[in-house]
Amino acid sequence: MSVYIRIELQRQIRNRFGECCAYCRTAEFLTAMTFEFEHIRPLKAGGETVFENLCFACPSCNRHKGDRQTAIDLESGEVVALFNPQEQVWTEHFAWSESGTEMRGLTAVGRATISALQINRPALVRARAMWVKLGEHPPELD
Repeated sequence: MSVYIRIELQRQIRNRFGECCAYCRTAEFLTAMTFEFEHIRPLKAGGETVFENLCFACPSCNRHKGDRQTAIDLESGEVVALFNPQEQVWTEHFAWSESGTEMRGLTAVGRATISALQINRPALVRARAMWVKLGEHPPELD
């Protein structure tokens, strides 16, 4: 479902996430894709089109997340909430591998989010390796 998001709100969301995907932290300028405004709590689940419920997401993370709000942490087998980029701090749930090409889950939320959104899919890991060589990745995090 496509929902109108006013231009000023789009600008605020882009700025909030530094024009990077709120989940995989890919910078939009490194890709040939237009990133999207994603409802963290889906509209179908009563989510609203407000700043607190929106994030900036690459098309792949947005498609893999879909209407999901939970996923299984493969380490514990527990169903946990997916990472909420407006309410949680990325660095508390994720870290970069030493090579900077793979995300590591530091918590059940992090691990479940990486798995559900397929954040370390081979094509993206290869792209990250090129971006690392160019000095463009991993991104600076607040």
